[in-house]
Amino acid sequence: MQIGKKLKNLRLKKGLTQEELGERTDLSKGYISQLERDLGSPSMDTFFSILEVLGSTPKEFFDEAKQGQKVVYTEEDQTYYTDEEAGYKIHWLVPESNEKEMEPIHLTLKKKGEFKSFEPSLSETFAFVLQGRIIVRLGKRTYVAEKGQSIYYQASEEHQVINDHEGSSELIMVVTDSYL
Repeated sequence: MQIGKKLKNLRLKKGLTQEELGERTDLSKGYISQLERDLGSPSMDTFFSILEVLGSTPKEFFDEAKQGQKVVYTEEDQTYYTDEEAGYKIHWLVPESNEKEMEPIHLTLKKKGEFKSFEPSLSETFAFVLQGRIIVRLGKRTYVAEKGQSIYYQASEEHQVINDHEGSSELIMVVTDSYL
């Protein structure tokens, strides 16, 4: 089991940065980063403190009981996170997808909404614009995609998705695991 990867996925689902998680647990951003990359092991007290902030119990965290492969996911399986300040809503279409090789999401950007900026990684990103128009900032270059158009890029540079429409924009995104 990759404990660090599960911690990172829980943190991302909560919409927290490493720094924010560190502040809430009295740990440094660097230490959180090491834990997420499985370069260190926390004490039991520290681990329980992190899980509490991330809204998980040890049982939920370690429960890997699988009753066969699930293929169809319903609305009850899906989770949401809204960042009013940045103007976006992320809808995870498959539970724990950020623990898998692909992470499919439905992203809604309000007028002038910006999805958070991501550091370079080994990930690949695919998106299909369902509504509106978006800008993809990839390094120093920008690309525009409108309703019905697809986007595909390797995330080897800092990247961000921004709404470039007078109303809201929506897209389906699939991001590969950056550890591959």
